[in-house]
Amino acid sequence: MKELVIIIRPEKLEKVKEILDLMHCGGMTISSVMGCGTQKGVVEENAVNVIKGFKTNINLLPKIRVEAVVKDGVVEDIITELRDKIITGHVGDGKLFIRNIEDAVRLRTGERGNKAL
Repeated sequence: MKELVIIIRPEKLEKVKEILDLMHCGGMTISSVMGCGTQKGVVEENAVNVIKGFKTNINLLPKIRVEAVVKDGVVEDIITELRDKIITGHVGDGKLFIRNIEDAVRLRTGERGNKAL
């Protein structure tokens, strides 16, 4: 099993949900997050924010974090679908992180591994 952590532009969420549903993903967790990478989060020129009394440059942009645990066999298909359907070709399209999952347990039934997905 693999955990996919997908960081995307907010307007791409519905497409990502479609892709994961198409790949028979059993569930996902969605979070609204802020972040920056290569894009450096340019929002307004010379914008500042006060956090706990310290002036800081605003350099974070709204993103969506999608987390899903899937069977090993569908990971490459998901990567292909994401690249084909959500990429704009501009900085800020997002990232996909893939982690190994040792085990999963459905708490209600005690099922383990792929059966728990």
